[in-house]
Amino acid sequence: MAPRNPEQEKEILEWIEAVMEEPLPEGDFAEVLQNGVVLCKLINKLAPGSVKKFKEKGPAFLLMENVQSFLTAAKKYGVPDEEVFQTPDLFEGRNLPQVALCLFSLGRATQKHPEFSGPSMGPKAATKNERNFTDEQIRKGRDGVLGLQSGTNAGASQSGHGGMGNTRHM
Repeated sequence: MAPRNPEQEKEILEWIEAVMEEPLPEGDFAEVLQNGVVLCKLINKLAPGSVKKFKEKGPAFLLMENVQSFLTAAKKYGVPDEEVFQTPDLFEGRNLPQVALCLFSLGRATQKHPEFSGPSMGPKAATKNERNFTDEQIRKGRDGVLGLQSGTNAGASQSGHGGMGNTRHM
């Protein structure tokens, strides 16, 4: 498990606050996100109607459903399965770096949604840059040999190294 990174966690909370356009509750990364209410509000801001109902208060199992609803909506929004965390990772604080990874991935996924005009987070997603070469260009690249690429082995020999099993003298 990767160590927690307070700078990344702070960046994520600031991004969530900017997207939601409202202040977050006081507390550290895990405390703010633990009950899933902030996460449900966030995903509803990014994709309205993603989480129809969520509980603001209640027993632990109901609040865990909030986190699960967020995760389902995040996958639909474009977060890859390998970057999604498990509910206990957040709710029980087992793997908070994975929670951070998931939220960074969500921030990147917003770049692929033109309807979202709010702040993005993380590196810009790569775009496809397909190149089309003619058969002649492919043949030239494959068959051509540059003089600089064909090195030399002049002076490289094994003379003086003796037979098999001898040690090398330095």
